[in-house]
Amino acid sequence: MATIDRSIGQVVFGNDATSYVEGRPEYPARVYEVLRTTCQLGPATKVFEIGAGTGQATFRLLEHGCRVTAVEPDTRLAGVLRANVTEDCVKRLSICTTSFEAAEFADAPFDLGVAATAFHWLDAPTALAKVMRLLRPGGWWAMWWTVFGTPTNDAFQCRAQFLFEDLDRSPSHGDRPQTSFALDVEKRTSELHRAGFESIAHEIVQWTINQTTKQVLALTATFSPVALLPEERKKRFMQELGRIADEEFGGSVLRTFTTAIYTAVRP
Repeated sequence: MATIDRSIGQVVFGNDATSYVEGRPEYPARVYEVLRTTCQLGPATKVFEIGAGTGQATFRLLEHGCRVTAVEPDTRLAGVLRANVTEDCVKRLSICTTSFEAAEFADAPFDLGVAATAFHWLDAPTALAKVMRLLRPGGWWAMWWTVFGTPTNDAFQCRAQFLFEDLDRSPSHGDRPQTSFALDVEKRTSELHRAGFESIAHEIVQWTINQTTKQVLALTATFSPVALLPEERKKRFMQELGRIADEEFGGSVLRTFTTAIYTAVRP
């Protein structure tokens, strides 16, 4: 098994933007509570977002009254984001269709920078140095991920794990055995310290959701190792996954997911 190159993250998800919209569940409300209480999120907060995708987090930021500069390198995902923004929010959203590394930000400095299940696709030291430059003194940085089940806390994932074992690995798996990128607290906080951030904190939120077989398949289709499979192999993979959900879980699967959020401030 190989680890998927980080550059692939800029193009792979737009191949099936519909599954991305339908399959990815919302982040738990606790994420936005942390942004409000710790990162001072509120009306008129000036935010940049790395890897906005189809706008799952973007729309919640706009609902809080923020002005958002959303960076999304895949024009197909950015197109979905643009098409779904409401009329009352459109003037507060700017979409930059390039990589974060190449993006130029005329509106800097910002009050807040965020990355939702995206930062593992970047070189952390380089990206955090740029994040630091984009924030005003006293500005906040927040990055979070949802880990979509592990064999130790999700019965369906335990049963289906054999299907994933010989697939290439996303950078979200991390580089330590048994520890995902999102849940490697020591490494993530160490990177923030080295980049010069202060008031570094993290929180782990575990939550459950019932998914239909259709929702299970739509979510799985958004995983980069699955999205990169040849079509015939992907078809067989999804058929077997759907069979397990239907026949062994009755078509209604209780999933246990974990969301990890990290916050830090620029001095």
